[in-house]
Amino acid sequence: MAPFNFASADIDKIVDSLTTDEAILLTAGVGFWRTHAIERLGVPAVKVSDGPNGLRGNRFFMSTPAKCLPSATAMGATFDLKLMTEIAEKIISKEARHKAASAVLGPTVNIQRNPLGGRAFESFSEDPYLSGMMAAAYVGTIQKNGIAATIKHFVSNDKEDDRMAYESIVSERALREIYLMPFMLAQKHAKPWSYMTAYNRLNGPHVSENPAIIDTILRKEWGFKGMVMSDWFGVYSIDGALNAGLDLEMPGTNKWRTLDLVQRSIQSRKVTLRTVKQRARKVLEFVQLCAKGAPEIIDGDQEERTEDTEEEKDLMRRFAAQSVVLLKNESKLLPVDPKKYKKVAIIGGNAKAKVLSGGGSAALKPSFFVSPFDGMEKVLQQENVQVTYSEGPSTYMELPTLEDVLTTEFGERGWTGRFYAHENDESTKLVEPALKTMLIDETRIFMADTFFEGMTQRFTVKLHGFLTVPEDCKYEFGLVVAGRAKLYVDGKEVIDNWTRQVRGKSFFGSGSEEKRGTFDAKANTKHEVVIEMQNIRGPADGDESETYTGPNAAIRLGGAIFVEEEAKFNRAVEAAKDADLVLAVIGLNGDWETEGFDRTTLALPPRTDELISKVLAVNSNTVVITQSGSAITMPWADEASTILHAWYLGNVTGDAIADVVFGKVNPSGRMSLTFPKRLEDVPSHGHFHSEDGKVRYAEDLFVGYKHCQFTNTKPLFAFGHGLSYTTFSYSDLQVSKVSSEKDNVTLTVKVKITNTGSIAGSDVVQLYTSLPKTSELTHAPMQLKAFTKVYDLQPGASETVELALDRYAVSYWSQLYQAWVVEKGTHVVRVGSSSDNLPLQAEFEVEKTIEWNGI
Repeated sequence: MAPFNFASADIDKIVDSLTTDEAILLTAGVGFWRTHAIERLGVPAVKVSDGPNGLRGNRFFMSTPAKCLPSATAMGATFDLKLMTEIAEKIISKEARHKAASAVLGPTVNIQRNPLGGRAFESFSEDPYLSGMMAAAYVGTIQKNGIAATIKHFVSNDKEDDRMAYESIVSERALREIYLMPFMLAQKHAKPWSYMTAYNRLNGPHVSENPAIIDTILRKEWGFKGMVMSDWFGVYSIDGALNAGLDLEMPGTNKWRTLDLVQRSIQSRKVTLRTVKQRARKVLEFVQLCAKGAPEIIDGDQEERTEDTEEEKDLMRRFAAQSVVLLKNESKLLPVDPKKYKKVAIIGGNAKAKVLSGGGSAALKPSFFVSPFDGMEKVLQQENVQVTYSEGPSTYMELPTLEDVLTTEFGERGWTGRFYAHENDESTKLVEPALKTMLIDETRIFMADTFFEGMTQRFTVKLHGFLTVPEDCKYEFGLVVAGRAKLYVDGKEVIDNWTRQVRGKSFFGSGSEEKRGTFDAKANTKHEVVIEMQNIRGPADGDESETYTGPNAAIRLGGAIFVEEEAKFNRAVEAAKDADLVLAVIGLNGDWETEGFDRTTLALPPRTDELISKVLAVNSNTVVITQSGSAITMPWADEASTILHAWYLGNVTGDAIADVVFGKVNPSGRMSLTFPKRLEDVPSHGHFHSEDGKVRYAEDLFVGYKHCQFTNTKPLFAFGHGLSYTTFSYSDLQVSKVSSEKDNVTLTVKVKITNTGSIAGSDVVQLYTSLPKTSELTHAPMQLKAFTKVYDLQPGASETVELALDRYAVSYWSQLYQAWVVEKGTHVVRVGSSSDNLPLQAEFEVEKTIEWNGI
């Protein structure tokens, strides 16, 4: 346990007192989630936890239930710094304390360069200004509340395939103006206590061993004083990373920075003890910041807890609802008045599914969840509306997990797990009795951070539960394993994913592809479900070796009543045809958008687009509600009068959607990224993938809406777009005279916004600037440089808002001068409601050219 006075400890004295071994130990983690303690000197360990849309705690396996917030793209869609600040203070900071975590591994501020990126949903936006300002609100607030932020992934980690090896080849201007800018803004306004390096290479070296990024830009130019840590297993050398300025290697398992290897590096003069102690000092300073900020965490019992107050649920619900974007409302179907309808059909694969987040590090076990069906049905039932449901074609890639379906022999939710050691590390013979027996309330079991005393390197897990179905049916199971496994139902083998496998991308690349099998289930009968699994991968085509899974042993069991896809499709169409109103909830989920691999298409899951076209043909009174963390194509968009985009909304998904659908909340979300009409319209199309280890950022400065403006490409839905149940007008644009002082310029812009509709509503005022046409360089036609939200403006009422601009709004990076340049000449400011709706325009003059560096 930490001493109470570590917050005021003399770091210089501690560094001087460190032995070489102690200094080395401080530069790498312990286990998966902690820094190293030095008990002799009273240095405590600090625990970190995955973010960015919630805190999972320190376990993948049997994690503590937690709050899941909307995806970062949804957060960005609020365009609401005030609300982001409130969430960071009242939810994220408190959740960190509940999970005994002194540091949050977030926010993620990589750029939405291409919506195919597997982790695109984790980042705020395609726009660096919106991303940077949202990040600053997040970081600044949790750190004021004593919780460390670890802003990530620094930098240009914008895809998943080949992520530990590919080289991002980025021009210096694009790197500065697009990809570094969100980090730079967060550093200017919030000063994160820690940065996490990206997995990839950048213009040569891996970022974790790239002194030009870590030392020259971050530390020297920006004045960063904090700690730089690696992404998990994102270190590829000893001396390279230490000398480049990477302070902390994470995690502490399978690490490079062992005592032996670092000592050898010191002895061979590849790294000096002085450098090692410099790295250790930054870790100590980070630990001290955490000890000052929230000493009750470090000095506490380290127990993880779950708490959901009504106030927190209400805030999460408001946050989620504010992110929902009304894309189309031509027939004024929204808001829905339940009194107008006798029969409403809720259809679609996402209506009842537990879709709350993308997959990977951002995923967590929700403390509660409200589905779109449950949220909307509750409102409809209050008005005695008849509600029908039909799933339609499946939207999942892998069959849904079964933690809410299986029971133990005692009737508890979940199943019983028994963990067996073997006679020795190489033996196939397990030792009875089981080393550990426990109730497991999840059927996606990732054992990366799980170890039981006495466990051998080779081990066996046996899982035992019961399945009961309400009717005679054919039931289909899906089995994924990082290792090898067999599934038995009522003593009969149903799936063999042991003898021979197909390698897959699940569980961070360690898992097999899903293998499926069916059995005939009887109504109201307890069917025994048993899995036997070992952590040795079986042979596969092209990989005949039987190898340990290392730290990523895992198993996933999914299942559902088997119905032919054609029958499911036809049932949904008939349900729509027979209803007065259709609420169609479709989209992606954490199978499609996840850490570990990139999407291959912007299309929705198979036959989903066909379903919506058919439904629209039989019932024009259809509200289409889409869910995804990043862009999707909508080939039926012209046919649909009403489209609502709901992102991933976390625990409160169904309630938030219902609030918008039925008018409790007037939508004010705005698109945080461009939705293209087709994949070919994405600026990075054709050069997004890693080819011979190279990813060329050939679109350069023209990312997202900047590309649309530059090439006159019409998107499906533009960046910043979003409708309301009321209307707004803009007028009286006023631009002040430019004030120039030393290396800065400032000016203010005022604009009047008026609610011209019949109900109260909120709107986002967006300001874009354009650099002088006389410039010798090519620039994006316009760039977002300020925004503000006007809240609950009453019908007929007006409000004048003021937007402040500084040198960031009028600068570009000069590779020639290695500086930011504010160019003299005529600059343009445009104001409106989205990147393609900017009715007001004015000019202002910058009278002299200014160069500047730093932040």
